[in-house]
Amino acid sequence: MTKLGFRERLRTGAPILADGAMGTMLHEQSHARADACFDAMNVDDPQVVLSIHKAYIAAGADLIETNTFGANSYKLASAGRDGRVELYNRRGVELARLAIAESDSDDIYIAGSVGPLGVGIYPYGRLSRSEAEAAFAEQLSVLVDSGVDVVQFETFSEHRELLLAIGVLRDLDPDMPIIAQATFYHENLSYGGYPPARVANDLHKSGADVIGVNCGSGPAGIAEVLRQMCYAVPDAVFSAMPNAGFPEVVGGRILFPATAEYFADCATTLVNIGATLIGGCCGTTPEHIAAMRASLDQPSADFVDLHIGQIDIEDESHLADAPTELSQRLEAGDFTVTVEMAPLRSYRTDTLLQAARRLRAAGADLINVADTPAARMKMSAWAVAHLLQAQLGIETVLHFPTRGRNMLRVQGDLLASHALGLRNLFVVMGDPTRIGDFPDASDVNDVAPSRLIGVIKQGMNQGVDMAGHSIGKPSSFTVGCALNMSAEDIDREIRILQKKISAGADFALGQAIFEPERVLRFHQRYEELTGAAFELPVLMAVMPLQSHRQARFLDNEVPGISIPDSIMQRIAGAGAEAQREGVFIAQELLEQMSGLIQGAYIIPGGDYDPAAEVTAWLKRGEAS
Repeated sequence: MTKLGFRERLRTGAPILADGAMGTMLHEQSHARADACFDAMNVDDPQVVLSIHKAYIAAGADLIETNTFGANSYKLASAGRDGRVELYNRRGVELARLAIAESDSDDIYIAGSVGPLGVGIYPYGRLSRSEAEAAFAEQLSVLVDSGVDVVQFETFSEHRELLLAIGVLRDLDPDMPIIAQATFYHENLSYGGYPPARVANDLHKSGADVIGVNCGSGPAGIAEVLRQMCYAVPDAVFSAMPNAGFPEVVGGRILFPATAEYFADCATTLVNIGATLIGGCCGTTPEHIAAMRASLDQPSADFVDLHIGQIDIEDESHLADAPTELSQRLEAGDFTVTVEMAPLRSYRTDTLLQAARRLRAAGADLINVADTPAARMKMSAWAVAHLLQAQLGIETVLHFPTRGRNMLRVQGDLLASHALGLRNLFVVMGDPTRIGDFPDASDVNDVAPSRLIGVIKQGMNQGVDMAGHSIGKPSSFTVGCALNMSAEDIDREIRILQKKISAGADFALGQAIFEPERVLRFHQRYEELTGAAFELPVLMAVMPLQSHRQARFLDNEVPGISIPDSIMQRIAGAGAEAQREGVFIAQELLEQMSGLIQGAYIIPGGDYDPAAEVTAWLKRGEAS
């Protein structure tokens, strides 16, 4: 009999029965600890592995999984088995193939089993994305090279790690069939807080041939998850592999309560719900699989209702809010004008609101609200930003310094700002307390700006906190970072910027520049170092100078700002008209940077009238 290709087999629509637990059987037959390195038994005790494969084939399994679930570099290293990824994976495939040959069953499929790395991936752990990709590639390349029929990703409680692994396999072998199975826990949510509908949609979009659920619960719980997945993506091909109930430890042994007879009843139910591929996970044995085989071979078997509660898809509650106006402007490529305002050392807000009305009337698209600039005590930036949005209807960019906040405070503050409607953030280190009003104040700094950007964009905007716990509905922050295009060490600035871009920065606020040619040089150097054009939207800071004294102060005392002699001379020569000349200079600088920036970030320096003039000039279209 010629074996159909796995995809061709799926197209027949006939149910496919996979095997059951490997770890459970190894634990029982070898008396190894439940947390032992079972992958090592491919070499240390291959006959036990072989006998288990053969038992599942004899029970009627159409597909057997290699004993390689944890055979990645990180899990093996934690078990003291470094450097054996290729050995264990290749031997695992050989044993599965040998079991098929000795069983005289040449129509059995070999699924290369791949589980999670067992190490948190940034921003929730120490592992970078590239390191995780390399680890998956190392294991997957051996399984593919060894000739598996399909790769089965299983027991992924964090489905974003599963999506990453699928991407790695697609790069290695675009034609390899994929089974992608996620695991759900309390309230049928993944560890990242995602419901089955969201996970099913993401996995289906990844191009996996079969998507589904395994582990985490027994048949009843798996059936509920399967229903939600099938409802969300009705045209997908599904799998379901439940545990044999919830385990208990008796006399040092791990026992599962679900009987083979119960699994026989459940097999038809899972297929009727929508699963094409079914099997067993933790606690299941060849007896369970044999019972499922018998049930599948009797089409008239009764449907056993495993429904244990009302289905609540809740997919919309896990969709983020619409993008902010700033996000839409950045996406459209619109030139954007924002003006910085600093809260006062007072609880009175009337003068601040009056100035903001003047700026809005001049055409400002947004207001930037600084948070304790120069470490001086001011009213909370949150309160000011909220008042501006609530009373004037103008969107704000809230400055969000990491300094002075521990990890708990950072995340709580992010949730609070979102609740207040403050969804545009400028993430920055912030000024050290030693230069401000209270130099003895604590200066906590648990997280760097680049990491916090990742926490927001890759975490909270995906519905989880820094620990990977659900926050419910995902946030919808638009996040900016700091950029100094005239830094002393441009190469270092570019390296730091790349981290922020990789973390998900949507835009940058550029430090004030009085020499526009530096912007062009930055673009050129960025392309030289990275091999790619610089495309991050930049809202470039301009400071309308108001006096020669102010210009000298900025040039001599503010890090990162350099004012050329030509501008110094113009301001000095303007005398009483210095403020007017400062407006002209700001306009000229913006004209010269046209085409290299996507907006202006106007810093008033205490007087909002010059800022309003520059804003109105920009909105009249005198600068592109």
